[in-house]
Amino acid sequence: MIVAERKPFDEILEMLNPYKKVLVLGCGGCVTVCLTGGERQAEELASQLRLASRHRNLDLTADYDCITRQCDREFVENLKESPEKYDCVLSMACGVGVQFMSQLYPDVPFLPAMNTTFNGANTASGLWEEYCHGCGNCVLALTGGICPIARCSKSLINGPCGGARDGKCEVSNEMDCGWHLIYKRLTERGKVDELRGIQPIRDWRKDRGAGVRRLSLKEMAEQESEA
Repeated sequence: MIVAERKPFDEILEMLNPYKKVLVLGCGGCVTVCLTGGERQAEELASQLRLASRHRNLDLTADYDCITRQCDREFVENLKESPEKYDCVLSMACGVGVQFMSQLYPDVPFLPAMNTTFNGANTASGLWEEYCHGCGNCVLALTGGICPIARCSKSLINGPCGGARDGKCEVSNEMDCGWHLIYKRLTERGKVDELRGIQPIRDWRKDRGAGVRRLSLKEMAEQESEA
């Protein structure tokens, strides 16, 4: 799941400075799950903007809306009002949603209310941890299902650095060393000897989608039929 957090309020106000009529648009996807950018949060932000407008003598009005996903064209028709009726849209989606909506409405400024942080898993109530870096070259089959790119602070591919101590990362003694977790997992499975092989130099050109790949519906259907 993509995890995002809301930008500081003053930063949001600064972005909105040239505009008078704003639509705060929530997203019912990942940011709703991590309680940062769904319908409730969009309503709260719109209310904050209206209060700030009164108390700071700003010429600003703010409405809010929310659709199921801002990264999927089929849900755009559920908008209560067209974004074109506003000076700008303050999107509470991740960076993907902001860019996709900007593509659909190229004449309307779509501004990010959120900072997209990582791809994570919900490991405890209200807690998300980064599990995937989106590097485009997955090695989970070699590392016991634990990603060394996301869970090692240095994204090392052939074992831990010299700074790890007692299973903790040198960055923080509250952070597990990713390679300690990998070693422990493979030891428990009786497969730790698989780590003796040396992985080749990593091709970072694929990192975070540097090599753009678009998958058509036809290709998706072909993959499903092959499976």
